[in-house]
Amino acid sequence: MKTNPTRYSSAVGEVWVMATFKIKYCKKIFDIQAVRELCEALLNEAFQIYKIPSKKTAFDSNHVHTIIDMGLYSKPQIAKKLKGYVARNLFRLMPWLKLNKWEGGYFWNSGLWNPAYDIRNVSDLDFYMRYLDRQKYSSTNQTILSSYK
Repeated sequence: MKTNPTRYSSAVGEVWVMATFKIKYCKKIFDIQAVRELCEALLNEAFQIYKIPSKKTAFDSNHVHTIIDMGLYSKPQIAKKLKGYVARNLFRLMPWLKLNKWEGGYFWNSGLWNPAYDIRNVSDLDFYMRYLDRQKYSSTNQTILSSYK
């Protein structure tokens, strides 16, 4: 039994989930270290802004997994807030991602994320933490956005 649960105005508890967001067209942009690190920093900043506790984030070439506490947000709200914040700021800070295809861009006339997402309950937190450890780009170090300014 947890001795110090998270408290909200009319609820007590935590709902830990693993959220998975895939890049549109399966573009392997997370193989680019600068993109991956900036995306992680933006996710961490979004977690702070929206007060979403996070345990771990890991990347593969074309998707990101993160273990978060949903709090009082719904799954669609979580996806919209995190995907929107990251995409808006990633394109602002790395405008070359939106260049035309023949200019070396990745997302001409398009958004960053695939509209689908997966947010599933984490019944065995240790299992999912180990799963994230086995991703292509897994790190326990958190990067903050001020590193890129």
